[in-house]
Amino acid sequence: MTGSPGIAFTSILNGAPLSYVRELLGEHACALLELLHQGEGSDETLRKVAASAVSPERLVSDSLERTRLLDLMPQDKRTELADRLGCVAHTRPDEFLATLPWSLEQRRSLLGFLGLVVDRAPEVPVASRTFAEPQYGMFPHQRRAADRAQRMLYSGERRVVLHLPTGVGKTRTAMNIICDHLRRHEPSVVVWLARGRELLEQAAAEFERAWTTLGNREVAVARMWGEAPADLDGINDGIVILGLDKASAAANADPTFLDRLGLHTTLTTFDEAHQAIAPTYRRVVEALTLRSDSSLLGLTATPGRTWADIAEDERLSDFFARQKVMLEIDGYDNPVTALIEQGYLARPDFSTVAANSGTLLSTRDQQALAASFDIPDALMARLADNVQWNLQVVRTVLDLSERHRRILLFAASVEHSRLLVAILSALGLDADQVTAESPTRHRDRAIARFKGPGPRPMILSNFGVLTTGFDAPAASAAVIARPTRSLVLYSQMVGRVIRGPKAGGTPTCDIVTVIDPELPGFGDVAEAFTNWEDVWKAQ
Repeated sequence: MTGSPGIAFTSILNGAPLSYVRELLGEHACALLELLHQGEGSDETLRKVAASAVSPERLVSDSLERTRLLDLMPQDKRTELADRLGCVAHTRPDEFLATLPWSLEQRRSLLGFLGLVVDRAPEVPVASRTFAEPQYGMFPHQRRAADRAQRMLYSGERRVVLHLPTGVGKTRTAMNIICDHLRRHEPSVVVWLARGRELLEQAAAEFERAWTTLGNREVAVARMWGEAPADLDGINDGIVILGLDKASAAANADPTFLDRLGLHTTLTTFDEAHQAIAPTYRRVVEALTLRSDSSLLGLTATPGRTWADIAEDERLSDFFARQKVMLEIDGYDNPVTALIEQGYLARPDFSTVAANSGTLLSTRDQQALAASFDIPDALMARLADNVQWNLQVVRTVLDLSERHRRILLFAASVEHSRLLVAILSALGLDADQVTAESPTRHRDRAIARFKGPGPRPMILSNFGVLTTGFDAPAASAAVIARPTRSLVLYSQMVGRVIRGPKAGGTPTCDIVTVIDPELPGFGDVAEAFTNWEDVWKAQ
């Protein structure tokens, strides 16, 4: 909803004291803008960047910040707002606003009054089930991998991991296996497990596309994630796309939920299978694979949990009975090299840009790095707030935008992403962001625009949501502005831009990692693909 007439949030910032605007932006952002404008950054630029970089939702949700924001409104607008919120006669508007409990609905009304859209769209379609009725093929290397995986699914331990590089069609290959399974087993239920709305939506849509060509009957497609009901009534033939968080919540609400689902389940598919041994997820998988004829298919481009902890990686390998099908292409030791040469993957140009952030690691920092699978949040926050680091990130994006139409930017935090997008927009670039905090409709619009045919270069920044389940073949450059010692995460970020021309992508791609020499990182996608081979060898 939008407030009308109300007052625009930008109008309040334009009329606010400059000291308030600078305080909202923070000294690091102000210093970065001054560097970019060679010390001649105007007040107008500061206000423009603040309008994009500052979260109105945060200001409205914080009682102190909300009071300051209300005080900056003209008196007639405060009166108008109070009337809209139910102020009765003989009550002073300012007193009324000061004593409001500011419920969620009242905060939404304030955001609407500021001219901001309040997203109330549901996380998932209202209809949680659709029906697919019987143009879906595989490349030769996919067919060979699918055939080997199927032999393992129906003999011995009945568990296998399908290990394919990102951008080579893991999901399509898996859907061929699933459709074949449903044709052979009637009636039967397949459960697809994944975490994150993007992966779940991608799976549901991909199955429907596959079954229209490969199916032999009408089957149920049950979507269970977000706010959709975990309703098992009548589900005895088809596929259940089940969010891992939804599975845990449903099992907590009804201890029989997983058992009832497991009674009908003959194939469980775990997307991003390197997560499968997390205790909560492992319990879900074990409950769904109790039948003697039940099979487990894992999907991943990174069949390991860590970069350096072999014990963790071996636990994952043992969980899948050390059975893994890796893409094999005759004449090549590493399939990634073959896929690049044959045009299925883009030829990546890896480069690094060293940013002298001045980050000095204390003994405690070094201990935290050693104990963690990734860069600790405190270190990440210090880096994301560093002027020299962000200056290098902005310069890198500006350089890439001269020769790339679609650029993905991986930021170090939600606030970091918001700041970078605001600065890039102020510099005249088409930049947008998606994060876990983004309203559903905004996220969908931004992604659709990024995937669209527009000729103007666009930068899509994100934190934590586009590493999996995101397919944009036109993306030909990535800027990794968040350090990581997780080879899994690094491979997932790189994988977003390496789809080759035979798969609808680009012949080449640029992957630029902004690094701090003090922190660890990676830089070769082919080596990353084979990093975990030793822990999957049969003992």
